[in-house]
Amino acid sequence: MFTASTTTKSNQRRDQIAQRDQETVMLSRVAGSLYWMSRNLERSENIARLLDVNFQLLLDFGSVSDETLKDHWVPVLRAAGEENLFFQLYATADSRSVMEFMTFRSENPNSVISCINSARENARHVRDQISQAMWQVLNDAYLFLKDADQESIWEGDTSAFYDQIKKYSYSFQGLTESTFSRNEGYEFIQFGKFIERADKTARIVDIKYHILLPKVTDVGGALDAAQWHAVLRSVTALEAYRRYHVAEIVPWKVVEFLMFSESFPRSIRYCVEEVHELVQRISGAQPGHYLNEGQRRFGKFLQDLRFATKEEVLRQGLHQFLQHVLSELAAIADNVFDTFMYHPPIDMVAEIRLHQQERQQQQIGA
Repeated sequence: MFTASTTTKSNQRRDQIAQRDQETVMLSRVAGSLYWMSRNLERSENIARLLDVNFQLLLDFGSVSDETLKDHWVPVLRAAGEENLFFQLYATADSRSVMEFMTFRSENPNSVISCINSARENARHVRDQISQAMWQVLNDAYLFLKDADQESIWEGDTSAFYDQIKKYSYSFQGLTESTFSRNEGYEFIQFGKFIERADKTARIVDIKYHILLPKVTDVGGALDAAQWHAVLRSVTALEAYRRYHVAEIVPWKVVEFLMFSESFPRSIRYCVEEVHELVQRISGAQPGHYLNEGQRRFGKFLQDLRFATKEEVLRQGLHQFLQHVLSELAAIADNVFDTFMYHPPIDMVAEIRLHQQERQQQQIGA
């Protein structure tokens, strides 16, 4: 038989559970909002750069056929995973339709405007966690896109428009470095940025090598060289590549640089190293130790990447290798999300029943 003291303790236990549940949910929601705020802004920047570079590449070649336009733009849609949705809304994949779809269509969750809206909405949920300057940049980007005159953009300086999108991202990153405390929130922001950056670098290389693979007669030609030049520009790597490789742009040197460079901040290797370090910090694990099997798997992937060579990648197949990279990035993103950014509600009834059973056992034992 329960006494008044037992009832009081049960109520206290219930209140403690409720408080713990509330604090856990709040922290996980903050972490999730910071992660998606950062990841979506990074995605908007990458998409803006990819669209601008592809558009400028077409201008360099002057007049092209409708079939060439389709071959040029459909890979961009595939890389974003939005090819099916695009052809539900548009009949033809040309410069205007793809750029409009990937920039302004809210139905497309990977459009620039959708990414900026999502980043701003997530920032709104954690305004007390970020600086006023960080919020202002995101709000300015949102208003810039909301008020944009599409006709003026397409008929005017399209590059200037996309440059402004990139500048918002650069400003946000600089302000984050300057105004955000180095705590767990900062780690989730960086985690989102580097996961997205590695993902987009892998996809951009795959666009060129697997989907836009030229005919044998085109290898080494003007079109092939221009496309590899565009790949480097798409990840702002042209100057860095040329400082490392003074000679002309060689396809396999480009691929090797973008996959394995230890110093270029948009290479796959560099980003994966950063992601691994951030996962260790977020989980609180000691170096060489992992919180769960998913994180151990990612640690093994990093070790394999550190010792991989271009010859091994060539034997495996570049497309297959890049798909493996994308799979591992998605797996660790899901792992961290499930572990730190999503917590199912605690079953209060079951918790209280368990506590009552424990009290009963204690009384029997007494």
